[in-house]
Amino acid sequence: MAYKKGEERQQKVLFPDCIDDYVEEDAPVRLFDAFVDSLDMGKLEFIRNIPKATGSPGYDPRDLLKLYIYGYFYQVRSSRKLARECKCNVEVMWLLGKLYPDFRTISDFRKDNKDSITKVFKEFNKFCMGLKLFSKSYISIDGSKFKAVNAKDNNFTLNKLDDRIKRLD
Repeated sequence: MAYKKGEERQQKVLFPDCIDDYVEEDAPVRLFDAFVDSLDMGKLEFIRNIPKATGSPGYDPRDLLKLYIYGYFYQVRSSRKLARECKCNVEVMWLLGKLYPDFRTISDFRKDNKDSITKVFKEFNKFCMGLKLFSKSYISIDGSKFKAVNAKDNNFTLNKLDDRIKRLD
């Protein structure tokens, strides 16, 4: 019996697949997209939120913000790893419309808009709480620190215990 075969990599297709078909209806990236599109970027004071009339066009701050929310949700913090996700991950391709910003662009966006990104994450947390996606619970963390002392006189091995038991007898 033969194995299942995938499509040929070099095969050209007349009608390519729609990238939207690869992203599930309940995927978190759809929530990120809708949330960021509903934000007022001018009110949040993002740098370059209005494109300039001259020069090479830059990336929309909304697209880079979507990438950051994706990165924090899936614990991808590095700018280089986020740039790699843009080329490898189908959900990120869908989210950004197949844009491939380089790591420096991603890093500079974070550096230049630190306060604005903080405001967005606060809004995102409120938004998720309103949809009851987060639960409120209390966690106690003990902050005690103990210094370990493991000198030869203070530890016991099986041989040492046997010797002490013999001495006691």
